[in-house]
Amino acid sequence: MKPLSSGIRLPLAALSGLLAGFAALAVAELVSATVRPESGPVIAVGGAAIDSTPPAVKDWAIRHFGTHDKLVLQLGILGVLALLALVLGVLALRFRRTGAAGVLLFGLVGALAASSRPDSVGSADAMPSMVGAAAGAGLLYLLIGRLTPGAGTATGAAEGEASGGPQDWDRRGFVVAATAAAVASAGTGLLGRTLNNANGRGAVASRGKVKLPAVASSARPLPPGAMLHTPGLSPFITPNSDFYRVDTALVVPKVNATTWRMKIHGKGVSRPVTLTFEDLLGRELIERDITLTCVSNEVGGPYVGNARWIGVRLADLLKEAGVRPPSRGGPADQLVARSVDGMTIGTPVEDVMDGRDALLAIGMNGEPLPFAHGFPVRMVVPGLYGYVSACKWVRDIELTTFDAYDAYWVKRSWARKAPVKTESRIDTPKPSARPKAGTVMIAGVAWAQHRGVDRVEVRVDEGPWVPADLAAEDTADTWRQWSLPWKATAGEHTLTVRATDRSGQVQTDRRTPTIPDGASGRHSVVIDVD
Repeated sequence: MKPLSSGIRLPLAALSGLLAGFAALAVAELVSATVRPESGPVIAVGGAAIDSTPPAVKDWAIRHFGTHDKLVLQLGILGVLALLALVLGVLALRFRRTGAAGVLLFGLVGALAASSRPDSVGSADAMPSMVGAAAGAGLLYLLIGRLTPGAGTATGAAEGEASGGPQDWDRRGFVVAATAAAVASAGTGLLGRTLNNANGRGAVASRGKVKLPAVASSARPLPPGAMLHTPGLSPFITPNSDFYRVDTALVVPKVNATTWRMKIHGKGVSRPVTLTFEDLLGRELIERDITLTCVSNEVGGPYVGNARWIGVRLADLLKEAGVRPPSRGGPADQLVARSVDGMTIGTPVEDVMDGRDALLAIGMNGEPLPFAHGFPVRMVVPGLYGYVSACKWVRDIELTTFDAYDAYWVKRSWARKAPVKTESRIDTPKPSARPKAGTVMIAGVAWAQHRGVDRVEVRVDEGPWVPADLAAEDTADTWRQWSLPWKATAGEHTLTVRATDRSGQVQTDRRTPTIPDGASGRHSVVIDVD
């Protein structure tokens, strides 16, 4: 035994807390592999944080971090846990049992978060957090015991010595225990991660086996002139790897297509329908080009993309189930789609059954849906923002009414119904660009899904609105590219764009935020011409 100076007591105690937290997370990772990956404490607490975050804060995170918002959240959670672990380690130096109890308390928080998630499978989801916390609490108690061997005895008082003065310590025992704990935790965490990845391999294999059959109705060939080739302009078809992803899933669900099932049931359903993935593959499939837009997309933002989707007409499935739209006397006016991660998306039944190409999609740009975009099955309804139409990883469709049920986002102050607003965006030149004086090509995209874009105009500074050249229209459900050659003069200039849809509605100049039903306003960029 060697005397432990007060100068090293706190750092070693803090290290003990950090090791205990690491062990708790590693054991929880391993246990989650026996339950399901989503039951891990970081994912569970992160999901609960997302659910309780005010919409304005979520919008801020999406604007500033984009598709990295979930990574930032997880890193933030880990940072907070690390800080708390350091604090508990220092606390345990003086109050050994209290510090260990603090670890158990945070395990309880994780357990409650996991078991209360919408996709929870029951009390089993609480196991990873509780077992991990027990391991962490035990390790903290053990390591602090090496620093203060008298703590917990009659001479040291049950809660540790209050004096906090120098004591003998088991230097070799602490080093061995701390090193063994670090190595064991790393191995346990790696094993848990490996097993969790293995659990998703069946889903990956099932996707790899999918061969999309020939469609009964192909997307019509793109008309000549539908795709412009201006440098800097968004491509007409957005590649899967570039297609935006905005959802609340901290971990992309890996759903095995061979075991996937979906049920259509609820109000006005006279013949409930249960579908397998093979059922969908054997049905009449259609292929359509459809542009999707996220309601969190700011004016000029990136959360809009155009893809070629393959799927089954959702209206046909609803008719098989005996569903009638409200305009034909049907009692249900809302279709609630539920995802495997517990997300609920409410869609107007009338919009799904009014003749538009609303799909249960299984393919995207010529391949099975990527996992990040909803494999094996997702909804695609043209003309509506994604939060009321585009449920990914869908597993259940219930017919109900808007009066009877509020879906996830509606409970968080978003509108029940949200048709896509007429919008346009300047892709090139970029803000703060410095083009040379002379002819500069201004180009971008415009969209007004299910109404169609009729006209796009550009204004330079406070000058007149000048009609842009529109690319040929594919369908009313896709965006249109546009361009305008401009004879640029030296100096700073503001470029502004506006679109007019087929109903005659001109894109408003009134700026509104994304909440409650999508942003509005006109996109402008400021450039400096040399």
